[in-house]
Amino acid sequence: MKAFVVDGYRSKAGVRAAEMPDPEVGDHDVLVEVRAAGVNPLDSKIAAGEFRLFLPYRFPLILGNDLAGVVVRVGSAATRFEVGDEVYGRPDASRIGTFAQFIAVHEADLAPVPGSLTMEDAASFPLVGLTAWQALEERAGLTAGQKVLIHAGSGGVGTIAIQLAKHLGATVATTTSAANVELVQSLGADVVVDYTRDDFETVLSDYDVVLDPLGAKNVEKSLSVLKPGGVVIGIGGPPDPALADEVDGNAVLRLATRLLSLRVRRKARRLRVRYSFLFMRAAGDQLRELTPLLDSGAIRPVVDRVFPFGSTTEALAHVDRGRAVGKVVVAMTEAENPTPSPHDRRSQS
Repeated sequence: MKAFVVDGYRSKAGVRAAEMPDPEVGDHDVLVEVRAAGVNPLDSKIAAGEFRLFLPYRFPLILGNDLAGVVVRVGSAATRFEVGDEVYGRPDASRIGTFAQFIAVHEADLAPVPGSLTMEDAASFPLVGLTAWQALEERAGLTAGQKVLIHAGSGGVGTIAIQLAKHLGATVATTTSAANVELVQSLGADVVVDYTRDDFETVLSDYDVVLDPLGAKNVEKSLSVLKPGGVVIGIGGPPDPALADEVDGNAVLRLATRLLSLRVRRKARRLRVRYSFLFMRAAGDQLRELTPLLDSGAIRPVVDRVFPFGSTTEALAHVDRGRAVGKVVVAMTEAENPTPSPHDRRSQS
């Protein structure tokens, strides 16, 4: 099958097109013919080795972290889907590889494509939708009447998180550039800070929650806008010691996470607030919970641009430039992703 791979961390060849073996389908897996795949900053971070301490990938590695497609084969013990079902999801972090014609995914990590979405819209949603849900609903427990600051409101996570926070009844502030003020307001932002003109920590205060995808320096500044007992949830780092517990990490990972987040955690204690790092997990059941919000229009995907599958390297470069509004997607054409033969479309492994 055709795929886009890297041959090692920081490989000189970068991301390249390659012919790869068809995926092996486990008992609880389904084989999905990929119709579209979301492109995320996470893809380049993985290729650069930023997560090598707790995600030891083998090479060549197929990149790609979310997808929409059609089930073409079902494992012997899989019961949630049948051949022909349209599904979407984020594969487990240890089994990425959506920049390919086919991928085997554990059935629990997938959900039916919402009827209101195209394949491209569906592919744009799983990683950012689950990130927003796990940060705001699970980790923060955001409730009506609270105040939340969502950084980078015009980005992939930000566009979804603003809408989810409004659905939960929160007052939402966000940071963005002047060009995207109308967009984030249309998504539900109540307060918009133009980061090119103003420092958010000088104009915002007494917030309950901050969602920060921008990294350590911004996290430190974000701590100062919280009320006592508030929490900053970082998805861009730094990783905290709780991550090592989540992934059953070794002593090296435990030490590294303590050192990397030490400065932030110390400042948080001084201010009587909390810092929590989130590395989102695959969860098909949570996608099912989000389906009514998508079908009702309470949350709508925001897609910046759709590239053909053959232009996946260009799509990654576009995301890396940091100017995308919402999500970037790569989509298959019939020539790039032919329908498997009837022999391959069997319902049992």
